[in-house]
Amino acid sequence: MTFSMTAFARHAADTPAGALVWELRSVNHRYLDISLRLPEELRAAEGGARDLIARRIGRGKLDATLRLQPGEAAAAALDTAAARQLLAAVDEVTALKPGLAPLSAIDVLRWPGVLRSPALDPQALGEAALALLGGALDELVAVRRREGERLRGLIEERLRAIEELLGRLTGLLPEVARDYRARLETRLGEVRAQLDPSRLEQEMVLYATRADVSEEADRLAAHVAEVGRALRQEGQIGRRLDFLMQELNREANTLASKSVDLRLTNIAVELKVLIEQMREQVQNIE
Repeated sequence: MTFSMTAFARHAADTPAGALVWELRSVNHRYLDISLRLPEELRAAEGGARDLIARRIGRGKLDATLRLQPGEAAAAALDTAAARQLLAAVDEVTALKPGLAPLSAIDVLRWPGVLRSPALDPQALGEAALALLGGALDELVAVRRREGERLRGLIEERLRAIEELLGRLTGLLPEVARDYRARLETRLGEVRAQLDPSRLEQEMVLYATRADVSEEADRLAAHVAEVGRALRQEGQIGRRLDFLMQELNREANTLASKSVDLRLTNIAVELKVLIEQMREQVQNIE
């Protein structure tokens, strides 16, 4: 199963303390990098959240944000006794010093202790947050799986294109070798009489060997097959695929540098384009 590292998930649930909302965003990264943002009331749940994420996500940069949105039941309530005490104190001060500016209703509500929030159960709220995180991770993993399967399809499409190019390349090699030998013989024709025939043959063989790209073609085919096998494996395959992209690119560069025929050069260029397209997709695979 192929997983992408790019995904988004949002999960919400109501609790007695209010609505909990998890938002998860993941992008590609060399390793697993977890960034958590939690409200102060749930800071104690950070360790459990990190452990839960690490068990479900193998690689990628993951930003996880938890919000607590108080509901009506969790809204702050007016402490009538505290408000009466405050107003009585204001009346006493006003009697001592007439002319002082009166308190507005907003001033009274802002006074410490006049509005009291209901007591929270941190343990129960933390357990609810972790349970909700599990659901958010289920959604995130499902998105990463769907995106990974699409990436796998794109890469396999380019693998088939590379195999077709290698088939064309293999079919051209005998003809290219004959043409190259003929060109060498033509160029050396003028000095053939001045050179030892056996030495001349050795030089021609040496040049032909240097221009032979059959080994590069074989290694390209082997790397293509290995990419296909990696795509069928379970677990983290992104770094393996990235390494194979480097090897494919290396062989394509060697093929281009050794090419003695325009047709081979064109095939090498097409190979490099396809390999670069795969490499861009591989960067997002876990």
